[in-house]
Amino acid sequence: MEAQVTWHGRLSFDGSAESGFSLPLGTSRTVGGDEDGFRPMELIAIGLASCTAMDVISILLKKREAVTAFDVQVHAEQAPAYPKVFTRAVIEYFVTGHSVAEEAVLRSIELSALIYCPAQAMLSQVMPIDLKYHIFEDQGNGERTLVKSGVYIPSPDQAKP
Repeated sequence: MEAQVTWHGRLSFDGSAESGFSLPLGTSRTVGGDEDGFRPMELIAIGLASCTAMDVISILLKKREAVTAFDVQVHAEQAPAYPKVFTRAVIEYFVTGHSVAEEAVLRSIELSALIYCPAQAMLSQVMPIDLKYHIFEDQGNGERTLVKSGVYIPSPDQAKP
């Protein structure tokens, strides 16, 4: 994989990769930036969320679960001192649909966490990552009802070293 950033002055850049897409990168005014793009650590959190999201939704769809909406949120804590690395993260999966099976959601999260998501595999080596899920029944017209919430915890024989 190849990626690059191109400087545009002060602390403003454009990032691009092999896919051909680009995105603005910047930082806050408090450290000399212009508030004109994603901050690097935001991209790491977005990368984690999108990596596992793509796994989980593709598995749920292969399982023919009737998903109508799906969101993944990453809540990452950073160390207070430089280099302000992530010290812990919580990934929350919000699945909305019609009679979505909890077992299918759990299995999808498990496969992402233990096999498919390279971002999660890499980051879990340096910080704890908790996995939570919320399953909603789609009531139509943008309304939904919470059916089940829980935490995915791998069994001891599945846990990574």
